Amino acid sequence: MGDPGRPPHSSPPTLSTVTLLLLLCGHAHSQCKILRCNAEYVSSTLSLRAGASPGALRGGAAGAGGGGRGGVGSGGLCRALRSYALCTRRTARTCRGDLAFHSAVHGIEDLMIQHNCSRQGPTAPPPPRGPALPGSGPVGSSGPPAPDPCDYEGQFSRLHGRPPAFLHCASFGDPHVRSFHHHFHTCRVQGAWPLLDNDFLYVQATSSPVASGANATATRKLTIIFKNMQECIDQKVYQAEVDNLPAAFEDGSINGGDRPGGSSLSIRTANPGNHVEIRAAYIGTTIIIRQTAGQLSFSIKVAEDVARAFSAEQDLQLCVGGCPPSQRLSRSERSRRGAIAIDTAKQLCKEGLPVEDAYFHSCVFDVLISGDPNFTVAAQSALEDARAFLPDLEKLHLFPTDAGVPLSSGALLAPLVSGLFVPWLCIQ
Repeated sequence: MGDPGRPPHSSPPTLSTVTLLLLLCGHAHSQCKILRCNAEYVSSTLSLRAGASPGALRGGAAGAGGGGRGGVGSGGLCRALRSYALCTRRTARTCRGDLAFHSAVHGIEDLMIQHNCSRQGPTAPPPPRGPALPGSGPVGSSGPPAPDPCDYEGQFSRLHGRPPAFLHCASFGDPHVRSFHHHFHTCRVQGAWPLLDNDFLYVQATSSPVASGANATATRKLTIIFKNMQECIDQKVYQAEVDNLPAAFEDGSINGGDRPGGSSLSIRTANPGNHVEIRAAYIGTTIIIRQTAGQLSFSIKVAEDVARAFSAEQDLQLCVGGCPPSQRLSRSERSRRGAIAIDTAKQLCKEGLPVEDAYFHSCVFDVLISGDPNFTVAAQSALEDARAFLPDLEKLHLFPTDAGVPLSSGALLAPLVSGLFVPWLCIQ
């Protein structure tokens, strides 16, 4: 596949880039000890949670933020965090590519900054080893159960004290692409192009012209690879084509395999042949694939940490930067005479899309070019997915005036790639 939209790189990779490159090195199936580190941290902070106020533990109490200078809870928490950091450093080599390890390292750094913890200082004593003797105490008195490494949201919330941030991307119709940064492009992309390409997930859309000689294209095939992840899933491949939307992965399975966390990846359908939903709890991701009017639509809700886990070499992702400038349909191309009258197309789209936003204009374009009223369903479904997946519903409807201040690259990927994002091309 050609790569006409790849921007040149003029700056050397940053430390964050190098760190994320290390995550590509694979998984050590039996040696990564991040679960032990997590469990020891939780165990060492149990008494703090019981004996200190929530404010003291979260940096809300006056004087409690300084590495032992404030309240008892703060000093104990800093000792626990130093021990946690030491544990992650000891197991770093065998945990490359492990999302739980990656989240833990960043979480420790955040908490140490919040509580003014110095990197040097006393650590928490090691937890007692060995199981509790029968009858020595109530069930659970030996400590909390180890957190589930294949429950991304639970792990993140336990570590950060808040739910993770999520991003949304969609491709439907011509195709029209809504990127993670709320750029909305109508694309001419033909052949195979990556929607996502990161350390945990790869999604490729294959498009072809809607008619002979037409600039407009539609997605006819989707390939999704859920990459092998320690303790959670075997690598799984899902492939859909027009008139073949299976409710199983390529190997015939409907989950992540026989590993302990295999159930954290699942596939289901409520409308066989037309609608498939894949949930990947181990990376905080939900994907919906639909078939409408002879084309495939793709929609995803993904944890921000997962979406940003890629190297500079993986920069060509339509969900990240939108369509490359050379692959966007110009206004004049979108305004050409269609298969039906434009007023008819607008009337058909207005019935299900009363707000004249980017989804409405995308619908008008698709119906105008194809002459197929079923394309209205693709735009309506994409809007409903956005309503369900977007964390901020104020971003649901995109209008030409929104193009002035799109989300910048610094909000998500500044440590990785510069100069990647492009202004939103208004649909009008």
